[in-house]
Amino acid sequence: MATYRVTTLVAAPPERVFATWTDPDRFPEWIGGVTRVTDLVGSMDQAGSSYTVWFGRMASPTEILAVEPPRHIRTRFGNAILKGESEVRFTAEGGGTRIHQEFATRGFVSAIFGRLFAMGSYRGSFQGELEAFRKLVEREALPG
Repeated sequence: MATYRVTTLVAAPPERVFATWTDPDRFPEWIGGVTRVTDLVGSMDQAGSSYTVWFGRMASPTEILAVEPPRHIRTRFGNAILKGESEVRFTAEGGGTRIHQEFATRGFVSAIFGRLFAMGSYRGSFQGELEAFRKLVEREALPG
């Protein structure tokens, strides 16, 4: 199992950051390659809920393992390329929210792809997606 950590500071309150993070209709706006989310069972703010994230024709079933709005969410995800768990903490800092995200991959193939996604800050990388998310939330948080 390989573990990767990324962080950023978003100029918006934790409630807004968490609400955007857990809105599956918004995933294609900031998660590289996501084309749609289907099969939502339950609520994004409830452990035990599940949904499927699609990367073109490749499905990634996802389960919410733990959630504490607006501070924490832990999910298990998986497909042939990348599977594992994601744990995200949202902490008030200054006038904004610090996001700490940790990915723990499972399996040899996932470890290889996880390493590729962990390198740099290009659009599809873990850090690149986090920065795309930050820009999305901050753009919407601007007054008027």
